[in-house]
Amino acid sequence: MTDEPPGPIGGVIELRQYTLRPGTRDAFVALFDAELAEPLEAAGMRVLGQFRDLDRPDMFVWLRGFADMEARRRALHGFYDGPVWAAHRHAANGMMLDSDDVLLLEPAGTGSFPDAGTGPFPYAGAGAHPPGAAPAGGVVTVRIDPVGLADTARFARRYASAVAPALHAAGGCPLRLLASLHAVNAFPRLPVREHENVMVSLARFASIAAVGRAAADRACRDALASLDDLRTGPEQRLRLAATSRSALR
Repeated sequence: MTDEPPGPIGGVIELRQYTLRPGTRDAFVALFDAELAEPLEAAGMRVLGQFRDLDRPDMFVWLRGFADMEARRRALHGFYDGPVWAAHRHAANGMMLDSDDVLLLEPAGTGSFPDAGTGPFPYAGAGAHPPGAAPAGGVVTVRIDPVGLADTARFARRYASAVAPALHAAGGCPLRLLASLHAVNAFPRLPVREHENVMVSLARFASIAAVGRAAADRACRDALASLDDLRTGPEQRLRLAATSRSALR
């Protein structure tokens, strides 16, 4: 990690899930890490983390942050109307089947991302992680819970008081709780999932086995069950392996 002081993550965060053409994920990761990640940051956004989905071999998941919605609009125009995207968009788009699964979020509750600052991206060495294999940096889990808008604050309080301590006691590291940001998408060329209200929680584990132990832990199960009455539908769970240049791992 860089030794430079960390910069702000911002109040707007996107969780982006891309469905790629079969067999192209490693090539997409290589393109993203080598050619796109740093120019995205140079355009005015924070690339918070990029990942291979361990359970879906054709999925690439990443997060990026902006200071606010106006900064998001400027940064997206700067990058997608700029020379770097013009040079690589055909290669990138040719590997993507769908890039519209995007949640627009804001921080909720407590916790924070590890922050790589504004300096060089960390580089832990190249190498693909086959489906189901645990990366050297551990596993980042993402849980997406649909929640009624009126229950957002209540969900955040229960997560902070019950779920996060249970995860920590079971060997996990809760990272961040996010909530849907209901704002006008000022860059409609990149759609987001509108008319949904979700809570998104992130945690880090040392290994896939550690994720399994936490899932089997009675206290963790009970803590998660305490959220059941607030959910409006089934949750989505992701197990992610950071790419070699992901700030969050």
